[in-house]
Amino acid sequence: MSEVKIILPDNSAKTFDHEPTALEVAQSIGSRLAQDTLGVRINGKPEIMDLRLPLPNGTKIELITTKNPDANEVIRHSAAHVMAQAVQTLWPDVKVTIGPVIENGFFYDFDSPRVFTEEDFASIEKEMKKIVDADYPLQKEVWPVDRAVSTFDKMHERFKVEIIRDLAGKGESQVSIYHQGPWFDLCRGPHVQRTGQIKAFKLLSVAGAYWRGDEKNPMLQRVYATAFRDSKELEEHLKNLEEAKKRDHRKLGKELGLFQFHAWAPGSPFFTGRGATIYTELQTMMREFYREYGYQEVITPQIFDVELFKTSGHYENYRENMYFMRIDERDFSAKPMNCPSHCLMFGAEKHSYRELPLRMADFGRLHRYERAGAMHGLTRVRTFCQDDAHIFCALAQIQSEIASFMQLLEKVYSTLGMSNYRIYLSTRPEKRLGDDSIWDQAEDALKNALESLKLPYTVNPGDGAFYGPKLDIMFVDALNRPWQLGTLQVDFNLPLVFDLKFTGEDNHDHRPVMLHRAILGSIERFIGVYLEHTAGHLPTWLAPVQVMVLNVTDRVNPFCEKLLASFQQEKLRAEFDRRSEKLNFKIREAQILKVPYMIIVGDKEAEAQRVSVRLRSGAMINDISIEDMMKMIKEDISNRRLQPGPELKTQASNQEVSH
Repeated sequence: MSEVKIILPDNSAKTFDHEPTALEVAQSIGSRLAQDTLGVRINGKPEIMDLRLPLPNGTKIELITTKNPDANEVIRHSAAHVMAQAVQTLWPDVKVTIGPVIENGFFYDFDSPRVFTEEDFASIEKEMKKIVDADYPLQKEVWPVDRAVSTFDKMHERFKVEIIRDLAGKGESQVSIYHQGPWFDLCRGPHVQRTGQIKAFKLLSVAGAYWRGDEKNPMLQRVYATAFRDSKELEEHLKNLEEAKKRDHRKLGKELGLFQFHAWAPGSPFFTGRGATIYTELQTMMREFYREYGYQEVITPQIFDVELFKTSGHYENYRENMYFMRIDERDFSAKPMNCPSHCLMFGAEKHSYRELPLRMADFGRLHRYERAGAMHGLTRVRTFCQDDAHIFCALAQIQSEIASFMQLLEKVYSTLGMSNYRIYLSTRPEKRLGDDSIWDQAEDALKNALESLKLPYTVNPGDGAFYGPKLDIMFVDALNRPWQLGTLQVDFNLPLVFDLKFTGEDNHDHRPVMLHRAILGSIERFIGVYLEHTAGHLPTWLAPVQVMVLNVTDRVNPFCEKLLASFQQEKLRAEFDRRSEKLNFKIREAQILKVPYMIIVGDKEAEAQRVSVRLRSGAMINDISIEDMMKMIKEDISNRRLQPGPELKTQASNQEVSH
């Protein structure tokens, strides 16, 4: 073989007389680097590959070492194998299935006659520690499919046999097997060099899961766990998990009285008056921005003849997520997306280039089927509404429209205190509409726009919509968790299949480009995410109860009623706690409801026709006039401040208020 050159990140090269592995490249640089290497990225792709993979000539690599936070992905992949080995060592009759890495952790699904509980975790972790301390090397072998089927069949590992046969059906003739001591598993990697490189791990929970997510298949037991490069990272993660439990939007939703669910409407939230306030205030904010950015709001039907979705491609590519019904001997479906109906509206009239870009916004309700096991509070539901919009524009307008979208997104997110977000460019999926030339054009449009705006982004290969590539906006919340909220998708396909046209400056017909975009995304999901991000401490303009009037004695009730009427006249969301309870009790109750402003009225205040204000933070503003108090609250709301009363001097106090 002629010499093989491997390109390093600084564009220097290492030369070999064979196709080396990433580990061999690391060894050629230094022994310490080789000890720390856990994986490799190849040719700029985001996936981390196994360090044992032979590298062809000209491959550019980035070594993933123990110093790289991305090493956690490799560590977790290997920790899943260690957990499976530990379980089978303790209970040999347990059968293994799959154990993938997930966000911030991993799981392994087991077919077990034993019902696992959290009481078993200590025993499993103890056995895992033994495997780690043994420092077994992870050795990779490549087996022919027949050998793999025969071996796992003799072990009565029927789930592994099914996976291997599926791979063979897709044309695979070989599979990779990883050994660690006496135990081995089917896997494509990546894996650490030795089990001793797994420094910190923790089992977290156990749940049921159907094999391959299908209710018709056997129910398995899924053990969730996590692993990190060191114990400090693990402790920080466990601390965040505890905080996440306190911030769980389902818990906050119940405490704050925002939404409910019922078994007769699975995956379909009921918003109470307080919850609906948050919902409509978010829509009001978006409508204000729509007027500023030239959007027209439309209303479209919820149920359409299935022919619409056959034309749009949803029936062929998305029908497993749709709801169908038979009406007047015709097949109908509830819409899962607004885009086909917007195509009908655009196509119903003639358009000139002078009208473009035409920006169509729609808060229409959407319905998508989610599996019962996948639904989760507000963040995964079956019925929802988006701050959805579609922009019909000329090819030359794509760059400016993407720039306008990013500017609008930045305004919305900064208003909500959500400045920490990342941009991902998701490219063509395997299952898609249109030919590659259209996809090349669409993907290039997104890349060029991001680069001209000097916005950093990460390529996410194969994760685009079936009709076009997209930008995914990943918001990172207060607990450092990423959430996909906003999106912008470039679509050359739907205008083609719906035969949409506009008259150009040359007086000829031209095809518009369609941009699909959302900023909050699903409003239901957004509320769930935002509640957890803020721990329920919503800005005053979003808070269901903005002001709570608290009386010290019943003697001041007439003045409190007068205050309440003044607040309501100014269209503030105010309540008066008239209960014959002690003031400190009422303050605690208002704090549980996360009320931004507590107006405290005792005899002194009633006599002087002034008030004391306690902010949600515990800070006090004593002896303030009603006019100044009202001005402060109204300015807070009109300016959409993130925290109540920030512009006034306040006397911080975490002590209980007494009169």
